[in-house]
Amino acid sequence: MLPEQVRTIIKATVPVLEQHGTTITKTFYKNMLNDHNELRNVFNRTNQMRGAQPNALATTVLAAAKHIDDLSPLLTHVRQIGHKHRALQIYPEQYDIVGEYLIKAIQQVLGPAATPQIIDAWTKAYGEIANVFIDVEKQMYKEAMWPGWKKFLVSAMEPVGTNVIKFTVTPKNPTDIILKNLPIEAGQYITVKTHPIRQDNKYDALRHYSLCSSLHDENLKFSVKLEQTENLPNGLVSEYLDLDVKVGDELELSAPAGDFTMNKDLIMQDKVPLVLLAAGVGATPLLAMLETQIRNYPSRPIYWFQSSQDEASEVFKKEVDGLLKNASSVKKVVVHTNKQPEIDAKFLKENIPEGADVYLCGPLGFMKGMVDHFKVLEFKKDDIHYEPFGPKMSTVKV
Repeated sequence: MLPEQVRTIIKATVPVLEQHGTTITKTFYKNMLNDHNELRNVFNRTNQMRGAQPNALATTVLAAAKHIDDLSPLLTHVRQIGHKHRALQIYPEQYDIVGEYLIKAIQQVLGPAATPQIIDAWTKAYGEIANVFIDVEKQMYKEAMWPGWKKFLVSAMEPVGTNVIKFTVTPKNPTDIILKNLPIEAGQYITVKTHPIRQDNKYDALRHYSLCSSLHDENLKFSVKLEQTENLPNGLVSEYLDLDVKVGDELELSAPAGDFTMNKDLIMQDKVPLVLLAAGVGATPLLAMLETQIRNYPSRPIYWFQSSQDEASEVFKKEVDGLLKNASSVKKVVVHTNKQPEIDAKFLKENIPEGADVYLCGPLGFMKGMVDHFKVLEFKKDDIHYEPFGPKMSTVKV
């Protein structure tokens, strides 16, 4: 544990972090990536541009400062971030670079207010925090289903909604990875390493994509939505995958990761309803969960709620309807936002049964709204599980 004097100084900086945290993290990323171009092969350029990554890091730093006396309450978040880091192949030596530029950013943004005592305290605190991440990720590397990046071939590409394509990939060397022996769970994601040829890109680009099926004897299936945002370029990797990659092309994948998985204790029973709530391509991991539930115990009550702009953009409509035909007790509600009100707290209160086990997935804005609604409705925190498509810490309030 850090000395009491150090912890006292760190806690005294909490108001400063609340006011200037995002400015510090934006400065950090700008300086670090300017000096270390090789790290542009790892960090998500789109999340940098849209501010999601700096916001997520600012939240993480603030949470660490508030819990510096005992970091154990942060372990759930550490593990979630650790899964991302392991999937991206981030190693302990890179933490030294991050620490150097984070401290420099604190000095640059705070100026004279960043006294030698504050800088010394944060240098020591960062080392303590980094070691927590490194220890967690070390175990994850040991447990990974395969090491590093492995080559896969695209064996099929199928549209499953507006601007959404389902990819089926098989190991290039089948003896290298025997998929049927791997403990892949519904809700996990794979990470794709690419080198897009558009947008004057000079670097590798890595992205996480949820698996849309937990069946994987011979292949893996994941979906990719072409990300399009007004006044911003298309998503760098989604544009490349959806528009440039063809059947037969080669992709590099790291092993499945993530802890957005189903409560195994509840799958084989019918007393606790399963609620799956998706927006857009967020239906991807929930489809894998639905498949898992029905394959194992179709008698469990299932509630499927989905938000999409219109029927054409209703991702995996055919697959969802096909699976639900095999369930004993089903409630399905699809909200088309071009002609219906968006899902809100009133909808959740009227449609979600008490005591249900709830899984949410969708864009960051949707997820923030749903999490806030569930808090207002006083749902038990342990009953709500969610995975946004973006840095999860940007949805967390500390």
